[in-house]
Amino acid sequence: MRTLGDVVVITTEQVMSSKSHSATLQSPLYVRLAEESEGYKEYHCNGTPVDCVKLGYQRVLERWPDLVVSGINHGSNAGSTVVYSATVGAVVEACMDGMTAIGFSLDCFDADADFDHLDAAILSITKKVLAEGLPKGVCLNVNFPKRCAEPLKGIKICRQATGKWVEPFEAHYDENGNVYYDLRGEFVTNDLTPDTDIYAVEHNYVSVVPTQYDWTAKSAFDSLRNYESMLLENGNQG
Repeated sequence: MRTLGDVVVITTEQVMSSKSHSATLQSPLYVRLAEESEGYKEYHCNGTPVDCVKLGYQRVLERWPDLVVSGINHGSNAGSTVVYSATVGAVVEACMDGMTAIGFSLDCFDADADFDHLDAAILSITKKVLAEGLPKGVCLNVNFPKRCAEPLKGIKICRQATGKWVEPFEAHYDENGNVYYDLRGEFVTNDLTPDTDIYAVEHNYVSVVPTQYDWTAKSAFDSLRNYESMLLENGNQG
């Protein structure tokens, strides 16, 4: 991002995986300047990614940002994983507040994950968004495949694959004999048609999913219209 303009980073102090769209309401929030150089400022916040966005444009920035970028996340946010993602939560918050926003994630959890093969694709997508904008109420959830022997094949506009996390709890005992649980998980999906984000990433493409914060299931309107008459009937019966 620093090759494109002035950058202000506001980052959480701790890992916020699976924090989704959570915001801090019952404890004080702090933001401290950690680093500053020409065209660059970095702040650390004790809150969530959503807190970082809110504090950023309300208190930290001196003007409205041209773009909000979240990530690159260490791990995929393709498919319905997006529901849990704090990386995408920050992007959706920015979008809700009227800002142009992109979330980037890499499909790799390795401790020494290689991000270097993503530079060109990130710059291409970012420049395109800066030049042309995004539709109102839409942000981008971008996922990259893990580095392999072949270069990235290209960019695909995708839909979010369906699926779910199978998450068994493992029981353990602490030194006092009290039971506690660890959550382990595996994402399972049978939705791997070529138009999905997971298919794209698994076939070495960059997936770009237009994402919105309006969760209204408009496709269900017609099948639920009978609810309106049912409520009226109950009301007429007093």
